Amino acid sequence: MKPIERIKSILNNEYESEDGDKYKVELFDGMSDNEIDEFKKKLPKNHLPEEIEELLRYAKGFDFYELGEIRFDALNFGFEEVFPNSVSLVGDGFGNFWISDIDNKGEWKEIYYVCHDPPAIVKHSNNLSEFIHHIDEFGRLGRESNLDIIHEKIVGDIWVEKLSIMEKNDKNYEFSQEFLSQLPESFVIADLKNEPIKTGFNWAKYGVNNKIIRFKDEPIWIMEKKEKQGFFSRLFNRKKK
Repeated sequence: MKPIERIKSILNNEYESEDGDKYKVELFDGMSDNEIDEFKKKLPKNHLPEEIEELLRYAKGFDFYELGEIRFDALNFGFEEVFPNSVSLVGDGFGNFWISDIDNKGEWKEIYYVCHDPPAIVKHSNNLSEFIHHIDEFGRLGRESNLDIIHEKIVGDIWVEKLSIMEKNDKNYEFSQEFLSQLPESFVIADLKNEPIKTGFNWAKYGVNNKIIRFKDEPIWIMEKKEKQGFFSRLFNRKKK
């Protein structure tokens, strides 16, 4: 189902907040021709997928009482070393975001939940249409929904090491020599390419300022692995300086 069809399918749904308030999806206005043209200029290759353009002409987003504003036109939330191009779909009010990953050809890919406390990146939905479905599901099912389970539980599971990180050379990645030259001496690989939703990794496993490198447009990230030094190792290193 295309994103525009998914939105239209939930417009008549009525939800109830935890406080007992009834609400429905409230659409924002769609983009004009000029707004579409300007938006394209900010995208890789100036490319806007046909189904996303159709969606944006219909609505730039919508208001969902329990989450706030869901936007389809808010480019780049930061964290460009991890997601060079993205749309910030919605935040939770605590510095955490759901984002749509955009590749270097301008195609809109998977939706990720990017959490800073605890530091976790989770594959939330396979595409924008499924994300809209997951919002509808959240409105209907609350704590049993994919969105709430990831937001409240999965990030904690990732924090305590239930994650898909492989040590160096665990898989035969076809890294070019040019790419290998960018890598730190010791690293781990977080590979979500063939992983299902609700899978993720701790992006600050070796510190919040740790080096992270995205591999092409793949959902594969290389993180510098910093080993903790004992007292005698630190003492020996100081004497060598």
